[in-house]
Amino acid sequence: MSEVAIEQHVPSKKEIRLVIAASSAGTIFEWYDFFIYGTLAAIIGTTFFPSGNQTLETLLVWAGFAVGFGFRPLGAVLFGFLGDKVGRKYTFLVTVTLMGIATAGVGLLPSAATIGIAAPIIIILLRIMQGLALGGEYGGAAIYVAEHSPPEKRGFYTSFIQASVAGGFVLSLIVVLSCRYLMPTDVWESWGWRVPFLLSLILLAISLWMRLKLSESPVFKAMKEAGEIAKNPVKESFTYPGNTKRILIALFGVAAGLTVIWYTAMFSGLTFLKGPMRVEPVVAEMIVGLAAACGLGFFVYFGRLSDKIGRKKPIIWGYALTIIAVFPLFWTIGSQANPNLSAALEKAPITISGEQCDYNPFADKQESQCGNIIQSVASKSLPYDVVKGEGGPILNIGSETLIDLNYDNDEQIARSNERIDTALAEAGYDFAPVTPPAQNIIFIILALVGLSALSGATYGPVAALLSEMFPAKVRYSSMSIPYHIGAGYFGGFLPLIASVIVAFTGDLYAGLWYTIAITFIALVVGALGLPNGKITEFENG
Repeated sequence: MSEVAIEQHVPSKKEIRLVIAASSAGTIFEWYDFFIYGTLAAIIGTTFFPSGNQTLETLLVWAGFAVGFGFRPLGAVLFGFLGDKVGRKYTFLVTVTLMGIATAGVGLLPSAATIGIAAPIIIILLRIMQGLALGGEYGGAAIYVAEHSPPEKRGFYTSFIQASVAGGFVLSLIVVLSCRYLMPTDVWESWGWRVPFLLSLILLAISLWMRLKLSESPVFKAMKEAGEIAKNPVKESFTYPGNTKRILIALFGVAAGLTVIWYTAMFSGLTFLKGPMRVEPVVAEMIVGLAAACGLGFFVYFGRLSDKIGRKKPIIWGYALTIIAVFPLFWTIGSQANPNLSAALEKAPITISGEQCDYNPFADKQESQCGNIIQSVASKSLPYDVVKGEGGPILNIGSETLIDLNYDNDEQIARSNERIDTALAEAGYDFAPVTPPAQNIIFIILALVGLSALSGATYGPVAALLSEMFPAKVRYSSMSIPYHIGAGYFGGFLPLIASVIVAFTGDLYAGLWYTIAITFIALVVGALGLPNGKITEFENG
């Protein structure tokens, strides 16, 4: 049986609409489940990781977020094996069920105040379940649509799966905003935040209903009838001629790059507005949600464009433009989000000097007085410069100099922090949540849409590209493993790594260097390794 013969299957318009709708809807719902955790990061931190140290709580939340991504490759191996052995349809029915149950579990989990250390342990276990489920979901949905698509429309049809990932993020913001609007503040903060997690059960039921109406992929059915199902898809993914090279290119040239761009655009943008820029949370979520919704069209546009000019060009263009534009776009967001804070930072920069100014953002209390001053400033998400020198420690806030700051006991800690807060207020620093002026909001949205366009260029053609890169008998495993290693480790750890970089350096924009570094690697590997031109048939190896 040749894969060219399989390509001759032409689904009806009704069939392809159902295939795209059911696959995309399930992907939206599953990514909604995954992103709710990140959208509600602040509440998750205080509820399940209370420490009294805001920086540490944030890092623990993003560590939990990263754990889910860390287990995606294992899910890719497990469900990739099942997808190539049992079938595409039944495998992603299992993944969406697992995701729905795990997400609802977060909504039912008692807080750390109620059950102690068991709370963070259980939520990590639930994140592991989510990561396993997601490791099998994307590959199944993308391959299922690709194997129903004619070659000349494969990029267009599969682009809806790519847009569905962003759609899950938008849906998570819509649900959170709606719940906040409908609930009093005290109800939302007490228990109402759990409702978006519990709603996943309804989304699960809808997704299962739609996917149960689907038939198996025509490519898989043809392989099964011909007796060409792989005996060990995971092993054969690395022994099939030329496939190991494809996997490495897919990992470093595709998955790693597109994922860090997407998470920089959405999650870094949202946390930057809600954190350092102190934009009122609801306003920040509305801004990012609107920008993400406006950016959905780019995923479809570039997927369709790849049918005409090839998969490689939009991806490489997107990488190159990201390296050039990511800093200017975030500078635009920062300058427009909180003008008073920007003015205070320019008028009264913060400098810390002294001996032994080592700082560990993962520690509740620092070993040196200088380190404790840094922790006090960093916990407010303020940028700072450290100058090593004799004596001290000394904190300079513009022309104001604070000495004799002491952190030896609780009383001295409170007094020192109060002195810092007073000096910051006198220098013009205002920590109250702000709503940017309407004109500024427009510029912020335009900058975020620009980031979405870069994400669309690198993400839109990818489902078609990866499906075409690998032979049918090991396609599910071969595509899922590199994608989820790249997405799980390079992308999923981005919020944590970027937060640590910012905490260590005191530079609010320093985390973007991680994005640039990974994107540059993807640019080089993709430019040298991705196939040129338009692929019209599935690879036979």
